[in-house]
Amino acid sequence: MFNKVVEHIDRTFAALAHPTRRALLVALRSGDARITDVAAPFAMTFAGIARHVAVLESAGLVRRDVRGREHWLSIQPSGLLEAEHWIAEQHAFWLKRADAFAARVARRRARK
Repeated sequence: MFNKVVEHIDRTFAALAHPTRRALLVALRSGDARITDVAAPFAMTFAGIARHVAVLESAGLVRRDVRGREHWLSIQPSGLLEAEHWIAEQHAFWLKRADAFAARVARRRARK
């Protein structure tokens, strides 16, 4: 179970690491769109965009729905849940550490 979660988080962060994939996700925020429409603003081949979409699909961030000859994409916000949970855990850990450090510094200053 743990390894599956880690693998999913790794795929999510790898997918989000590329600016083209982030731009594709931003383009899908306004709703479902045909892959040809979201590909239009990018100076790359359709095959290149399709590879980026495949990475987003693998990470669970995008769903593709084939309607006849058209491929429609929709954003899958649930794909971010495990990564969001991991970030929240890390934030809480480091915030606690920062608070402990600040308290230690304050105690040392109070002794002087």
